Amino acid sequence: MYDYYIGGKNHFAADRATADKALAAWPDGRTGLRENRKFLGRVVRYLAAEAGIRQFLDIGSGLPAANNVHEVAQAAAPAARVAYVDNDPMVLTHARALLASAPEGRTAYVQADLRHPLSILSSPLVREVLDFGEPIALMLVAVLHFLRDEDKPDEVVGTLLDALAPGSYLAASHMTLEHNPEAVGGGQQIYLDAGIPMHARDADQFARLAFSGLEIVPPGVVLVSEWRPDSDTPGPTPAEVSCYGGAARKR
Repeated sequence: MYDYYIGGKNHFAADRATADKALAAWPDGRTGLRENRKFLGRVVRYLAAEAGIRQFLDIGSGLPAANNVHEVAQAAAPAARVAYVDNDPMVLTHARALLASAPEGRTAYVQADLRHPLSILSSPLVREVLDFGEPIALMLVAVLHFLRDEDKPDEVVGTLLDALAPGSYLAASHMTLEHNPEAVGGGQQIYLDAGIPMHARDADQFARLAFSGLEIVPPGVVLVSEWRPDSDTPGPTPAEVSCYGGAARKR
């Protein structure tokens, strides 16, 4: 569905059907999710080019699209290594077929569920690609809102962060109802009706969940369109975006 929203080609009829229902409720959904994808590119570029990160753990990566994490990271640092994690076997099939690392770097694709972080951290393939004794960028972009409160998302994030070396980073984004509650809430209900958990949170809730105890990177937790934008051109309105993002460093 995410690939469909952002104009990709790797999606299926069932994805389009549910996505179209969500877009009928929230017509600006494409704008928000495309801004989220731009945020992903900017934050990865910052981490690789400015923060010196050479390892990335991207959980909830979704179907391959334009400017995937390893492509952006390896453009700045060809030796960057990326472990992609998703709980959909179709994602891994497409990723293995479509994504190729730079010769100097390495990518791997692992099927696992964010709700079970120890299964990710103990994966032999993840451990083969990433050195947990060195800093890693943990990418939780547009995935935390799929965790309900009963999934204990704070424990999930804490378990993942505890496994990372000092100097590691967390980059994350999260949908919110704050700026357009009726439309975004309508889209959220479409997901829930389709059996897809979707739990929007406000800025403070997201910040506490993702970045507590970490050193936040300026400009902090902001709309994804406002996180280190590439130009001064006015962006979409908060109601159109309805997605927060940020990055922070583990001391």
